[in-house]
Amino acid sequence: MSIETLPRSIEVEYWVIDDSGHLTTPGSLVDAADTVEREFVKPLLEIKTPPCDTMGELRDALLTRLEAVLTQAEREGKHLVPLGTPLTDTEIKALDSERTKIQKQAVGNKFDYVCHCAGTHIHVEQIPGHEADQINLLTALDPALALLNSSPGYRHDLGVPGTRSKLYRWLAYDEIKQQGRLWPYISSTTEWDQRLEEGYEHFRSAALQAGVERGVVSEHFNPDTAVWVPVKLRSEFPTVEWRSPDTALPSDVLQIASTISDLMERLPLVDVEIGGDSGGVSDGTISLPTFDVVQEYTRDAIQQGLESDPLQAYLYQMGFEPRRYDPIAHDISIQQGISSTQAEQIRKKYAKKLKKDVQRIQSRNIA
Repeated sequence: MSIETLPRSIEVEYWVIDDSGHLTTPGSLVDAADTVEREFVKPLLEIKTPPCDTMGELRDALLTRLEAVLTQAEREGKHLVPLGTPLTDTEIKALDSERTKIQKQAVGNKFDYVCHCAGTHIHVEQIPGHEADQINLLTALDPALALLNSSPGYRHDLGVPGTRSKLYRWLAYDEIKQQGRLWPYISSTTEWDQRLEEGYEHFRSAALQAGVERGVVSEHFNPDTAVWVPVKLRSEFPTVEWRSPDTALPSDVLQIASTISDLMERLPLVDVEIGGDSGGVSDGTISLPTFDVVQEYTRDAIQQGLESDPLQAYLYQMGFEPRRYDPIAHDISIQQGISSTQAEQIRKKYAKKLKKDVQRIQSRNIA
């Protein structure tokens, strides 16, 4: 594997609406292209790309699938919405599956929070001998989720710019240890495997307490598939995966994937240092701040987004250009609670912006 062509891929979820802005099911949209799939809740669709060696290939892979889905959606009077949450407390029903049933029993009523989340996952292939550095770098980059914040509300209320992250990390899995939240840096892949086993045991214990038989849990989950944390070392692909960002406009998703891929490609060529109150990227070194500092920036990313000047400064130091992003969450400026009618109008507005964004990427050949 050449580091210059380190494979990377994207998974992005979109809400599906009808012409009135109501949530609806994807239906035949999943047949519009390969690697387009139903998500675990009924009004959500996921588009995956295959591993791609360059950002140009990744852009083409994502756009080809998006255009095919959008073309089919137009025939059916449906639209894709790049919002981290659907904004209101519309009931989101999960698809029938044994895995989902077990999760709902283990998590309890708080599983409803998960059903209102749509996100972006970015995969980069593991670099032999540098897997721990890759996990630690993604951990330090976690505050960059602010660049893709795309929903400031849930259940009619305007909350924080990173509402989806708040729901997922601080509410849904709050009572199950090792779930949902960012894990500290690791010293080796062995340490990662140990944490994964601990997380699996916590999940299995919660499921057992909820009445699920041990054999049923083991049949449908293993340590790699029973832990939902923002940064993962995936043995199945094998990749490192960043699961933190909201779904967003494709141009921003591609832009953030490009920066992360570039930083990953540098890892074998630089020293990685951990410690101190600041981080930074230079020709010969990538410096990562202490985990406590990263957590503070991540809290800012969720609670303030790009309105936090210290967060913006940190992201610049780590190789991002916040001024090139325009997170949707900061663009939704309703001052009071969001009504169902307002939510429908907002969904339609950003469905149109998604279409225009795809056209803009194609016309400008944005990578």
